[in-house]
Amino acid sequence: MASAFRDPFNPDHRLSSGCSCGEHASQADHDQAAALGGTDDLAARLAETAIVKAVFGADPARRAFLRTVGTSTALAALSQFFPLAAAREAMAQAPGPLEKKDLKIGFIPITCATPIIMAHPMGFYSKNGLNAEVVRTAGWAVIRDKTLNKEYDAAHMLSPMPLAITMGAGSNPIPYTMPAVENINGQAITLAVKHKDKNDPKQWKGFKFAVPFDYSMHNYLLRYYLAEAGLDPDTDVQIRAVPPPEMVANLRADNIDGFLAPDPVNQRAVYDGVGFIHILSKAIWDGHPCCAFAASREFVTTMPNTYQALLKSIIEATAFATKAENRKQIAEVIAGQNYLNQPVTVVEQVLTGTYADGLGNVKRDANRIDFDPFPYQSMAIWILTQMKRWGQIKGDVNYKQVAEQVFLATDATKLMREAGLTPPAMSSKKHVIMGKEFDPAKPDEYIASFRIKRS
Repeated sequence: MASAFRDPFNPDHRLSSGCSCGEHASQADHDQAAALGGTDDLAARLAETAIVKAVFGADPARRAFLRTVGTSTALAALSQFFPLAAAREAMAQAPGPLEKKDLKIGFIPITCATPIIMAHPMGFYSKNGLNAEVVRTAGWAVIRDKTLNKEYDAAHMLSPMPLAITMGAGSNPIPYTMPAVENINGQAITLAVKHKDKNDPKQWKGFKFAVPFDYSMHNYLLRYYLAEAGLDPDTDVQIRAVPPPEMVANLRADNIDGFLAPDPVNQRAVYDGVGFIHILSKAIWDGHPCCAFAASREFVTTMPNTYQALLKSIIEATAFATKAENRKQIAEVIAGQNYLNQPVTVVEQVLTGTYADGLGNVKRDANRIDFDPFPYQSMAIWILTQMKRWGQIKGDVNYKQVAEQVFLATDATKLMREAGLTPPAMSSKKHVIMGKEFDPAKPDEYIASFRIKRS
């Protein structure tokens, strides 16, 4: 397991707490950046980089000066005679031509990928000038590897995956970004029908569970739920990674007792008569992130116009999916063989929230799955605490800095407004998981409060 001692976007120096946000070498640099309007927005960063290169790039003496005073000081000086704000605004409002139009985007056939999938047949990509191919992929390790190998330009990922990739947990550290959440909620704990009389998790000692991937909200939420019931998820049960398309078959074959899975896996188990829905994941944490749109930092910075067009397409699709009246239409579009390869009724039950639970009941919950693209950085911090809690990362972690560098809240804010959505005013907030408040400003205290943990 990798530790978090180094800045994932600049491996040549260690993470620093030299300023209040942890992103600058000193508080003076932080204050200067703030005076210039900050550097969180991608367009602003690109404009500033272009200006600095133009002014200091050619002459050796100028480059030496830049190394001596630092970028923030240089920008502060330039701002006295160069209209930085206007340059930022111009770049944001008038992006250049797309650097690449033909894209491959990997996805796993689950409803969590709804915006990424539906943007293809419903024309959201083509509307923004992209010829995007969405590629159905077998499992999360394959998604990760194909994206890292640049076979995919971007991908549908589990929301913890860009953090894990950036931190070097489970793979070599490569700077990754998560500009948008694909869905919130949208998971459930499903048990085999033979366990209908075991609704109390205290009865699950010795059970074998499946989750989609080690670095997944499914894994962390299942572990949280088990630990709150007094079970140690590493010793009292077995948890194994199983690709979502294989979960129902494993349940039917009695290889596992249950799973915490994305939909439509849970609903398909009910449809096939092999499982019942114990609880929806929203009962553990209502509004939790699930899957995400992810891309490498290299893609974001070297193809900024393509990146903006791709993110815009996905957020526009997400805005369409937020409306309940559109859900049946979406179910028909994405249920087919090229996408989810599921009966339309299964997908519709998930997206509309009117569903059979496998125990003879029809339940209604409009928020069984929902679509909110805003990547709260506090969600990233919670994920990092669980990675630390269960020993996936070790050492000191600069939670806030990593969260800000991976979950690109500023980029989502602008495009959400354009798509008719209302982004929140703040990029972090407190969350409640099973009745316990999580304060993102106190991550280490949060981890220390748990009796069952590895760290």
